[in-house]
Amino acid sequence: MYRFIARRIRYSLVVLWGVVTLVFFLFNVLPGDQARLTMGQRSDLASIENARKALNLDKSLVARYFIYLNDIAPVSFLDGSNIANQQFAYLRLMPLGGKKALILKWPCLGRSYRTHREVSAVLSEALPGTLILAFTAMLLATFAGILLGVLAALRKGTWIDTSAIAASVAGISMPSFFAGLLIAFLFGYVLHGYTGLNMTGSLWQYDPFTGRSLAIKNLILPAIALGIRPLAIITQLTRSSLLDTLSQDFIRTAYAKGLSTSRVIFHHALPNAINPVITAVSGWLAELLAGSFFIEYIFGWKGVGKITVDALDKFDFPLVMGSVLLTAFIFIVVNLVTDLLYVKLDPRVKLF
Repeated sequence: MYRFIARRIRYSLVVLWGVVTLVFFLFNVLPGDQARLTMGQRSDLASIENARKALNLDKSLVARYFIYLNDIAPVSFLDGSNIANQQFAYLRLMPLGGKKALILKWPCLGRSYRTHREVSAVLSEALPGTLILAFTAMLLATFAGILLGVLAALRKGTWIDTSAIAASVAGISMPSFFAGLLIAFLFGYVLHGYTGLNMTGSLWQYDPFTGRSLAIKNLILPAIALGIRPLAIITQLTRSSLLDTLSQDFIRTAYAKGLSTSRVIFHHALPNAINPVITAVSGWLAELLAGSFFIEYIFGWKGVGKITVDALDKFDFPLVMGSVLLTAFIFIVVNLVTDLLYVKLDPRVKLF
C-alpha cells in the first residue's frame, strides 16, 4: 500500500510539473506587455521599467521559468533576491552558504495585475464558495442518480425505466451553460413569484441595515444546474451496473436462501454494482470543483470560476495562472483519493 501511494504521488508530481510548465509558457508567450498591464496604461516609462524588473521581465524566458518554479514550490531556494522569499514567511531547512538556504514556504502565485492583492489570498477567499457549490451539486446528483438508477433497474421495461433513460440522455446532451441559463431564467425570473429564488446571488448577501447574512436559497439553482449532467451519468451507470449484477449467480443463490428483495438489493447487489458509480462520482467531483466556471458566472456565484472568468476578461494573467494550477492540484488530489478508495472497496483490485 505504501509503495502504491508513493508511486501515485510521484506520478502526480510529474503531472503537476507538466501543468505548471504548460501554464507558464502559455501565458508568457502571449502578446502584450505584462509590466504595462500591472502599472496601467497611463504609467510613465520609469514606473513600467521598474515593474519589468520586479516581474523579472528583463530576464530570459528560461530564467523566468526557473524563478517561477522556485516561487511556487513549497520547498525552494532562498537567495536573497526572490520576491516570494522577501514577502512571505518561511522556515529555514538547510543553510547553503552565505544568504542562500533551502526553505519551506507557501507557494507564491504572484500578485493580481488589477487589485495588486496576492493571488493566493484571492483564491482562498473564493475557494470555499466553489467547494460548497460543487459538493452540494455532487451530493444531489449522487443520491438522486443512484435512486433513479435503482428504480429503473428494478422496473426494467416500464415507464419508470424509459422515463429515467430519456431524462438521463437529455441531461447528458444538455451543456451546463445552457442548463444554467434555462434554469436561471425559468425559476429565477419567470417563476420568481412562486419559487422566491433569484437569478443571481452568492452564499452571503449584504444588507446596508442588517449586514451580512447567509443566503442558502441562492445555492439551489446553481447546484441543480451544475449537477444535471453527473446526475444523468450516475443514473445510467447505476442502472446498467445493477442490471449486470442482478444477473449473477450469487444473486440467484441469495434469493434461493429466502432473503428478502430489499436485503438482496441493498446488501448484496448494490454494493457490488457501486464501483463504477464511485469512479464516476470521484471524477465528476474533481470536474465540478474545477469546472463550474460558467455556472458561477451565470448565477453570479462568488467562487474560483467567476473570478477566473473576470480575470480573463481583464487580462489578469497571474490570477488566471493561479486558478489553473489550483484546478490541476484539485484533480490530482481527488484522483489519488479515488484510487485508494477504489482499492479499499473492491478487494479484487490489486496494487501493482
